[in-house]
Amino acid sequence: MPRSRINGNFIDKTSSIVANILLQIIPTTSGEKRAFTYYRDGAMMLAQSKGNYAKALQNYYEATRLEIDPYDRSYILYNIGLIHTSNGDHTKALEYYFRAQERNPFLPQAFNNMAVICHYRGEQTIL
Repeated sequence: MPRSRINGNFIDKTSSIVANILLQIIPTTSGEKRAFTYYRDGAMMLAQSKGNYAKALQNYYEATRLEIDPYDRSYILYNIGLIHTSNGDHTKALEYYFRAQERNPFLPQAFNNMAVICHYRGEQTIL
């Protein structure tokens, strides 16, 4: 196994362990814990990082259903936008980036990704 793969697995496992510990010790409601669990499963552990976008989307959609904090929701929506961008569905990606930006105006990566998509679309119409 390549060294980078070993390091990646170590980091993934360490992140999962730390996230589980934090989830247990930080005083939050059960709904917030469930929302974080779906977010974590979509982002870190099983889905998005391994290219299983369908499973990641399921987890993110469930996280958006449960998460009530606008700041936290913005990152979930942003990640949904990333998956739609990766899948080439730029219209949906722009929608989710915009929704993320509405909830968190200090999310420059969403602005950047929207600009990249608009630039790409502009180049496609010229060609």
